[in-house]
Formats: sequence, structure tokens, C-alpha cells
Amino acid sequence: MQLIGMLNSPYVRRVAISLQHLGVPFEHRSVSVFRGFDQFKGINPVVKAPSLVCEDGTVLMDSTLIIDYAEAIAPPGSSLMPGAAPARLRALQRIGLALAACEKGVQIVYERNVRPPEKLHEPWMARVRGQLGAALAALEDEQQRDPLRLEADTIDQAGITVAVVWHFLLALLPDVVSPAPYPRLVAFSEAAEQLPSFRAAPHSDLTVDPAASGAGPRSTAAAAGSTS
Repeated sequence: MQLIGMLNSPYVRRVAISLQHLGVPFEHRSVSVFRGFDQFKGINPVVKAPSLVCEDGTVLMDSTLIIDYAEAIAPPGSSLMPGAAPARLRALQRIGLALAACEKGVQIVYERNVRPPEKLHEPWMARVRGQLGAALAALEDEQQRDPLRLEADTIDQAGITVAVVWHFLLALLPDVVSPAPYPRLVAFSEAAEQLPSFRAAPHSDLTVDPAASGAGPRSTAAAAGSTS
């Protein structure tokens, strides 16, 4: 399988790290939806990152859908999601909050980088910043109430998504997202960034080398025991 897209996209990076932990082999092709638009269009006419080209040629889009498929084809007993309903509910809540924060962050980045400055609508930008702040505040509260955990090289899907999104926001929007109100998110993200799977897929325009990550499949039992 081929994962198409650049690792400076939190959605692409989320998939790359998840595939490593699920033990699903893949080749990464770092193609930009901007600079490499025509090349990307030849792979997926919709030009949406991440795109996953499956073994039979089927192209999947959207990080959540790609990860869902990866869970289905991962080695038996592997999963990044808790099996028990209460733990799964908590994980889904956190993933939803992180993806909401990510969406609002991407909106701000696109508004600044694509729209001419004189066309920016400040009331809209203020609303988006407020939504971003609310999602991060909720994640910080959850981290205080029920901390995400890192044990050896293991991390679940909620942890991957939270850590990747936080790193993206801090890198792209340092004037909007301050670390000060979110010490628990900062600590968790910093620890996650030291995992081999994260280091093999850094926020960059590099190409991931899954073989170098050392990440292995996460068992369903391990996921079920996670607090997230």
C-alpha cells in the first residue's frame, strides 16, 4: 500500500504513525497537494491528503477512514482502540476533540496563507480561534481527569491523535496557541514525540521509513486497558 501526502499535514502524520503501531506495511510518498498538485491528481483526482492506495488500486481518503481500514487488515489481535464500550467512548470523545482542534487550526492556516490579508474577516477568525481554544481546554481537562498514558512504545489512537494535533498547532500557530494553559498536553506530546514511530514520521517534508521505527502491533487487550 502507498500513503500519499506530506508529514507536515497532521492527518497524514496521524495515519503514518497509526499504520506503524498496527503493524500494517506501507510505502510513503511525500507529495504536496500544492507544489505537487498535478502529480497528486494523477494518483487521486480529488487531490486530498492523506490518500491511501490499497493493494487492489482502491484509493481511500480521510485519515479516520484510512485508519478504520487499517484496523480491519492489521494482524489478528491488533488494535489502537479499546474494545470495552466505556473506554472506547472516552477514546472517541478525545479523538473528536483533537480533530476539531485540528480542523480549526487548519482553517486559520489556510485563511492566512491562501486568502489575501485584506480579505480576512476578523469576526469569523475570532470565532474559529474560540472554537480551537474550547477544544484544547476540554482536552487539557480530560488529561487532568483521566491522563493518557505511554507505556514503553505503546500508545493508543486517542494518544496518537492528541499528540500529533498538538505538535502541529504549536508548530504552525505559535501566536494563537500558547503552551502555558495546557501543561498536561505539552508533557504528553513531548513524551509521545520521543517514541520511535513518531521519530520515524516527523512533522516535515521527509519520507517515513516504517522499518526504522521499531513500532509493533498493539494488542486489543493492551488497548482495552488504556485509560483513554
